[in-house]
Amino acid sequence: MINTLFLPELRELLDSGDAHALREVCTALHPARTAEFVEGLSPGEAWSVLKHADMPLRVEIFSYFDHDHQVAIFESQDRHEVAELIAEMSPDDRVDLLQEVSPEVVQQLLELVPASERQNIERLQAFEEGTAGAVMTTDIARLSESLKVRDALAELGRQAEQLETIYYIYVVDGSGRLKGVVSARQLVSAMGRPQVTLGDLMDTDILMANVHEDQESVADKVARYDLLAIPVVDDDGRLVGIVTHDDVIDVVREEATEDAHRIAAVDPLEDSYMRTSLFTLSWKRGIWLSILFVAALLTAFALRHYEKNLASWEWLVWFIPLVISSGGNSGSQTATLIITAMATGDVELRNWLQVVLRELAMGLLLGGFLGLIGFLAAAVLRWPNISEALVVPFTLLLVVICGTLCGSVLPLLFKRLGWDPALMSNPFVAGIIDILGIVIYMNVAMALLDITSPRGP
Repeated sequence: MINTLFLPELRELLDSGDAHALREVCTALHPARTAEFVEGLSPGEAWSVLKHADMPLRVEIFSYFDHDHQVAIFESQDRHEVAELIAEMSPDDRVDLLQEVSPEVVQQLLELVPASERQNIERLQAFEEGTAGAVMTTDIARLSESLKVRDALAELGRQAEQLETIYYIYVVDGSGRLKGVVSARQLVSAMGRPQVTLGDLMDTDILMANVHEDQESVADKVARYDLLAIPVVDDDGRLVGIVTHDDVIDVVREEATEDAHRIAAVDPLEDSYMRTSLFTLSWKRGIWLSILFVAALLTAFALRHYEKNLASWEWLVWFIPLVISSGGNSGSQTATLIITAMATGDVELRNWLQVVLRELAMGLLLGGFLGLIGFLAAAVLRWPNISEALVVPFTLLLVVICGTLCGSVLPLLFKRLGWDPALMSNPFVAGIIDILGIVIYMNVAMALLDITSPRGP
């Protein structure tokens, strides 16, 4: 959020070159609050203010800037100064940001970054997007199992300024393989036993993630076991980084956004809505709209197939919207519930029979209730031919059952095939139920009304 309250004063300070006041702007408030005031300036002006803060504070304030503002600063400001900032940023944050910067600028900046940091950036950039390696940070407390408590505390103190978190200390052998983990609490509690080594204290039952593991799976582990961070190892068991809880929050938001897009029949956006071009947005929406348009055409063909029957019993047309909307809505409800339950781990593939039986029962209950209401409405409209009104409740019962079963089975089927269950979006389920609803409606009508021989209404 940008706060424009003090923009005139900030610009006045910049014009006057009051270094002392500008330094106080950076240090007087929490970095997040400072960012609110400074971000309203142009990228050049904001950078001029930030340069009056010490590097650690500069990095922290910069981290609260809007993504677009950060990119603009990277691309427009002095390359040497920006390179110094990059060298001090968290490894995962700078890699994510550099992906949005133009390749020419990235190349220029990387040439100015220290060799060790440049290698770290290039190593993280090599990991496939959406994996643990792509979201992890390499700033971790990594100590030898042979270190005694006092020596470990001293080494931790030397590393602390460069670490993103010291909640957990990871114990490795000479080859860098992860052997165990010691919490900061355990280490402090053992200060009275200085001869104890980390190997004696460490917990060897470690929950870890592979560097190529899907980020959603990693987030599930962190959430399920209530971890502050999870270690990431390569295929040989060597510790390469950690995924922290703040990274997990970003992953959860990203995955939730993707699922929401798919549920709404939109191909997930790679950028924010405002930063996505109209052409890209139209393409991502148009793909699914075209598929749904074809589904709607099939509904029209289904109606055309029963044209003679509808001509004989015109009153059936009155209830077509009621029938298809009831089936589509029940199917969409079920699909949303099942997709969400699968995303949170509440429903697994092995639960398919239980899910189907529950939704069958739900379809009977909901279909029976809606059918009763539909019968009362149809009886009023078809009075005194109340017997004909039975078409509506029987159809609603069958259509709602069909909707709940489709909404539950199709996401599970997609998961079984290795596809994202969210692809079975609400509009897609509703489109299928529309076609089935027409077929069910007309066949129930023919069975109950014997409309094969034309009669008047």
